[in-house]
Amino acid sequence: MGYRTAPDGWWQEFVRAVPARTGKLAVTRLDGSPHVAPVWVDLDGDDIVFMTSAATIKGKSILRDGRVALCFDDERPPFAFLAVTGLASVSTDPDELLHWGTRIGGRYMGADRADEYGRRNAVPPEMVVRVRVTDVVAKVDVAGY
Repeated sequence: MGYRTAPDGWWQEFVRAVPARTGKLAVTRLDGSPHVAPVWVDLDGDDIVFMTSAATIKGKSILRDGRVALCFDDERPPFAFLAVTGLASVSTDPDELLHWGTRIGGRYMGADRADEYGRRNAVPPEMVVRVRVTDVVAKVDVAGY
C-alpha cells in the first residue's frame, strides 16, 4: 500500500543524484553464498560503471560469473529505492581505468580530488566494471505521503 512504480527514466536520475548515492553490489561467493558490498558508481548511457579490484570477493565473482545486482535507496521520507540486475563486463585498459577512476572519484569526493582518486585507482589489479542493466525494480514514495 502506498507504493508507486517509478516513471520511465527515473532510475537513471536516481543513480545520478547529488549527493552521490552509494550502490550496494550483490554477487555470489564461490560456494554460492551471497556477498554484498558498497560501490561508488557512475552511468555511461544506461550502463552502470564502477571499479573494483580483481583480488576482492566482488572482483573474483564478477570474473567467474558476470551476473550482478545493485541496490540504491533514498533513506529520507517518503523514501525510494532502486534495484537492478544485469550482466557485468570488465576492462583493465589503463586509459579506461584512469578515465573512470577520475570520473567516479570526482562524483563522490569532489572535483578538487578527482585526479587524486583517478590516479590512485588506475592501477592493477583494479578493473572497470560495466553493468548492462537487464531488469529494474524501482519504487518512489514508499511511505505513501
